[in-house]
Amino acid sequence: MAHYNTTRLIWTNWQAKGYDLLIFLSAQAVCSASRAALLTGCYPNRIGFSGALFPRATVGLHPEEKTIAELLQEKGYATAIYGKWHLGDHPNFLPTKHGFDDYVGLPYSNDMWPIHYDGTPLDEHDPKRSRCPYLPLLHNADTLQEIKTLEDQAKLTAIYTERAVSFITRNKSKPFFLYLPHSMPHVPIVASERFKGKSQQGTYGDVIMELDWSVGEIMKTLQALNLEKNTLVILTSDNGPWLNFGNHAGSSGGLREGKGTSFEGGQRVPCIMRWKGVTPAGAISNKLAATIDLLPTIAQICNTEKPNRTIDGVDISALLKGEDTATPRQHFYYYYQKNNLEAVRRNDWKLVLAHRGRTYEQNLPNNDGFPGKITEDHSFLMALYDLRRDPAERYDVQEMYPAIVQELLELAETAREDLGDNITERIGKNRRPSGSLPSN
Repeated sequence: MAHYNTTRLIWTNWQAKGYDLLIFLSAQAVCSASRAALLTGCYPNRIGFSGALFPRATVGLHPEEKTIAELLQEKGYATAIYGKWHLGDHPNFLPTKHGFDDYVGLPYSNDMWPIHYDGTPLDEHDPKRSRCPYLPLLHNADTLQEIKTLEDQAKLTAIYTERAVSFITRNKSKPFFLYLPHSMPHVPIVASERFKGKSQQGTYGDVIMELDWSVGEIMKTLQALNLEKNTLVILTSDNGPWLNFGNHAGSSGGLREGKGTSFEGGQRVPCIMRWKGVTPAGAISNKLAATIDLLPTIAQICNTEKPNRTIDGVDISALLKGEDTATPRQHFYYYYQKNNLEAVRRNDWKLVLAHRGRTYEQNLPNNDGFPGKITEDHSFLMALYDLRRDPAERYDVQEMYPAIVQELLELAETAREDLGDNITERIGKNRRPSGSLPSN
């Protein structure tokens, strides 16, 4: 394995030939919570995060929480983020306060602006108009420009990519960490003129083609600079598809439900890792892993100190090396809403706990950028699924395996003791607050 001072890390969110983790879970199926978890190695509810932060949020990442960028910055790495942040837009919470040397991107989701789905301005009486200003494209804490139109948004993928390539080139002789969370394919989606209509699969296909181009530009840069053998590239996503947007939503690949749910379609996401000479090319792992495992894994690879606070991730570097017998993660907690424990998993067994939540299956989606209806308060009963045989979570087998149900109920109780559970009115012993602005 490469020594820390020659190991580069690039973290983006699309695809490249490498090592595919087939059972890879986002820590929560929504923007801010999933990104907080991804960068800190913690379940988001442990560090006071839930949902998606809106503009002018008064909370963000707590300054005492250590991100991957901070761990590597302390080790001498150059660090940068180009893309969507979504962990607090106040200057106190922006990336340069959490270990990143350089930042260009949107501070939150690209749909948080005063523009309708068809690109026209919202009616002046729409409450979202006062809540959401035009999108600020930031450089560190300064606004480079306001994103006011879909045509402006069409330029974002290229802007992020150009910044990323420049960062790699400038830092080719030193260790670096690049985090590239593209704003798309979160809706609204739009491709640049270069890719518009080229995929023959509509706007979504064009956007994906442009994201593939972005990854290709980065991989070509690594190859040209002879950095492939000491660069670990990790490609993943923050949550499953927003299915009510129809042909602008992507696909869950047959998994149940999508974004905003604790079913597999909401939290199981693609993950491809490429580290030439270390990670076996073209291999697939069926071992359980999650975004919260990336921080301790990177810390191990780069020989950095882990945070001195409790984290939830485990080191999965053995999986990256192709060690088929390794099982570093054996269980997972599915939390959603503020702090609702909605399911628990041990290996291939998943127990969905009784809860109320989102379902897409009661309504038809819409198309071409407009959302269909969602049922947000559906009642789900407790059910046991064998995800090895039934990854779509369609066959409740709790009556067949009462001992497994009891085992997973005990695991749920362990989660409640540690992190709490609003459904059963449990506080939890080990939750920490998010960062907050000082009161006036």
